[in-house]
Amino acid sequence: MKNFRFTVLAGAMSLAGLTTGAFAEDVTIGLATAQTGGLAYADQPSLAGFKMAVDEINAAGGLGGKYKIVLDIKDTRTDTAATVQAAQELVADGVKVMITPCDADPSIAAGQISQPAQIPTLTFCGTTPTITEAVGDYMFGTYPADNGQAALLADYAASKGYKNIYILKSPDSAYTLRLPEYFEEVFKKKGGAIVGEGTYTMGQQDFAAEVTKIKAMNPQPDAIMTAAYEPDFPAFLQQLRGAGVAAPVIGSDGIDSPTITGLGAIANGIVHTTAGSPVAGSKLAAFYDKFKEKTGAAPETVYVATGYEIPYILDAAVKAAGSVDGPALRDALANLKDVEVLTGKVTYAGTNRMPIRDITIVEIEDGKRKPILTAMPDPADVPKP
Repeated sequence: MKNFRFTVLAGAMSLAGLTTGAFAEDVTIGLATAQTGGLAYADQPSLAGFKMAVDEINAAGGLGGKYKIVLDIKDTRTDTAATVQAAQELVADGVKVMITPCDADPSIAAGQISQPAQIPTLTFCGTTPTITEAVGDYMFGTYPADNGQAALLADYAASKGYKNIYILKSPDSAYTLRLPEYFEEVFKKKGGAIVGEGTYTMGQQDFAAEVTKIKAMNPQPDAIMTAAYEPDFPAFLQQLRGAGVAAPVIGSDGIDSPTITGLGAIANGIVHTTAGSPVAGSKLAAFYDKFKEKTGAAPETVYVATGYEIPYILDAAVKAAGSVDGPALRDALANLKDVEVLTGKVTYAGTNRMPIRDITIVEIEDGKRKPILTAMPDPADVPKP
């Protein structure tokens, strides 16, 4: 990872060197994110998109048209203790903004270090709606929150005529526990029933007990809902289908990875939430083409695009604040409204710093994700965190 970090920093610095005269000062953004380990499937593509946006913004004159972005990147290895250490180092280095992983627990741990230093901190794609409240007023989400995803999924399930659903959850993280619980709350309000509930330990590869329990149910559930992600979700799905259980599976954004679409026919019919879909003619589709032209490979997940959006969200805030001073930038971020990004519009004004933004539901078919709908859930449906 040392060579990778040097390459990123050198690339940013060499690009900045082309336009040094136009910059008022440097602004260092610190990234304490999981470039290796279990979260790398989300954090790696997020970083790739983030870097691309930084290059573009620097080439156009920098944040707010005057601040050169320099990146300080640290690999947290999908480990909360390593995230804490990285955050401490970044604060000591004097970063002006911090980016944290696609997970609540390490993001909260890092945010509790950057909060006293008055450093605006944004998580790549942490979705637990209580992240911001657990840290304080310098912490911001960027991705659709769990309770919003759950509300839209429950509405979709009800619209499909599902009446009885089995839920699989893990108490090992807020995401894998609370998102299914939010779904249950909304689905019951819409007249549905939860006919069974199972638990698992994150990282386990043997789901025989859960699969046996589901297979023995008579009648079978109309669908199975879970917020499991890799490596747990692929193991569960393979064993579920291997046992002959054909019930539809409904999931969340955590299964938006090439590992899932690469499972072949057993992945057909999986429905899950995501931040957007590159439909023909959309800004997101144009970005996918641009990314492929630049890198030689099209994005395999929307996390590339949502990572790309973050520097532009920061750019909008710096323009509004006229400064990169911590309190001023925090206030500007908190008051952003209808910022145009690749996947729609992002609003923080009037929120708890978890953004209001569209959510897309897709279905996997033959290794591709096909959009079913894009919408914001009815606010009346969204459970309180």
